Amino acid sequence: MARLIDGKLLAQKMQSDLAQKVAQLELEKGLVPGLVVILVGKDPASQIYVRHKERSAKQAGFYSETVRLPETISQQELLDLVEQYNHDARFHGILVQLPLPDHIDEEAVVLAIDPDKDVDGFHPVNTGRLWAGQPAMLPCTPAGIMALFEHYNIDLEGKHAVIIGRSNIVGKPMAAMLLAANATVTMTHSRTKQLKTITQQADILIVAIGCSRLITADHVKPGAVVIDVGMNRDEQGKLSGDVDFASLEPLVDWITPVPGGVGPMTITMLLEQTYQSARRFAILD
Repeated sequence: MARLIDGKLLAQKMQSDLAQKVAQLELEKGLVPGLVVILVGKDPASQIYVRHKERSAKQAGFYSETVRLPETISQQELLDLVEQYNHDARFHGILVQLPLPDHIDEEAVVLAIDPDKDVDGFHPVNTGRLWAGQPAMLPCTPAGIMALFEHYNIDLEGKHAVIIGRSNIVGKPMAAMLLAANATVTMTHSRTKQLKTITQQADILIVAIGCSRLITADHVKPGAVVIDVGMNRDEQGKLSGDVDFASLEPLVDWITPVPGGVGPMTITMLLEQTYQSARRFAILD
């Protein structure tokens, strides 16, 4: 029977610790970490995520602001707003919630964010820093997964890690972080042939492909560690991951649940990076 990788429990502990560090920073430096979240339109999933981020930031003692904009806002108006927050010393982290409406170029918006305030870790400067081995701002989901590995003492060195999914948000930065931890990494995706043959070799399997219960027991070898990044809803609105949890649980060594696995760690790492950004600004001042 698999041991559970409880992201919800670790996130609660880390956020409690973070609240103490934030209070100490204010006491010593008179500085409160500031996070602004910009939400364009009324995408239901985005609204839920933003509410969670806003609540968690305030509980940790951050100065938090959420800007809700109509879907009709022009790209230039959004870029001007981002530039305004780039120069606002109250804020050490800027997050523009994706996806954006079709008429707005997401890449242009990401490029407009000051890399030193890019707490999502999506700016090409931060991507380059990550692959160069000089990370500053990291994509939060893979950073959260690495924190789970560390907390549960899951050794990565020399292990064969297989990633399913090649997004800029999870798959690609996950590969860079695993390589930095001395794992041997294989990238797969929706067009990979003989996927099952590859995943059966994995000591560490990370699934982030957005397909409900794609990975079943015959995809994994006994004793593997399985990280499920998927977040899917069926017709009844019930959440499921990219992994068939019930069939894998008796077989693997460690596994994340959905919900309560990777998801809570994403917000936690967002807050941690905002705090670290504030500390760097304090040093520069």
